Amino acid sequence: MTNILVPLDFSEHASNALQVAAVIAQQQNATITVIHMLGLSEAVLAKNEIQEQEEANYYLKQAKKRFKPFLDKPYLKGISINKIVQNYKNFNELNTIAYEEHSDLIVMGSHGTSGFNELFFGSNTEKVVRSANIPVLIIKNPNPNFKVEKILFACSFQDDAIAALKKIKAFAEIFSAKLKLIYINTPDNFLSMLEVQEKISKFLFKAMEADQMVDIYNDYSVEQGLFNYSRKEKIDIMAIATHGRKGISNFLIGSIGEDLANHADHPILTVTL
Repeated sequence: MTNILVPLDFSEHASNALQVAAVIAQQQNATITVIHMLGLSEAVLAKNEIQEQEEANYYLKQAKKRFKPFLDKPYLKGISINKIVQNYKNFNELNTIAYEEHSDLIVMGSHGTSGFNELFFGSNTEKVVRSANIPVLIIKNPNPNFKVEKILFACSFQDDAIAALKKIKAFAEIFSAKLKLIYINTPDNFLSMLEVQEKISKFLFKAMEADQMVDIYNDYSVEQGLFNYSRKEKIDIMAIATHGRKGISNFLIGSIGEDLANHADHPILTVTL
């Protein structure tokens, strides 16, 4: 890992993300690129060219001034940091910056206090997750002792999850972390042990990952299963797949709710299918 991209809005949540990015950067000897995306209003941009330039420069200077105190953190010492301030019209532009900076990972903060859907939908986090071509690590809470030893992939075991598995496995290998897939068997969608094992075997055969560890866990809902299993096994990161512009995988919509989002303190890694 050579470069980590961290979008900043100078909030406490952004600070949490930056701290985790710093831990990763130190482990990987990577550079951090911090970006503040202004999002100047159409009212500013609709003015004449001179006025527009003057106001744009004013906001740029104000943003740059905020970098110095925000980045004056002990945990950032010794880490090379690139600073970018840019106006944007849509979050797809973050992909361009990630490409130009050769970024391997986006780390960003999110409160997620109103349930799992709120963590993504209708937020800047959602926009980044949907448009990003590289993995996005979402940090909810301060995590000074961040580590990556155990990663759990909430897998659908459908064919379109194979690409996601490859990306998550590559991420795990960077940290020499143990990756485990999980199938939550619930009363509403109950399968016999033989049926579950057959479903998993077919998926792993197609993915050419016959040795991949998979756990089968019984619970009343997918949400409860993931929460209880993560707590029991002391999972460091929950990994999930997204369908790009369509958002979070259908496997998760409607099943991952407030309980997991509000109580699972571990970070969430998203990859696009």
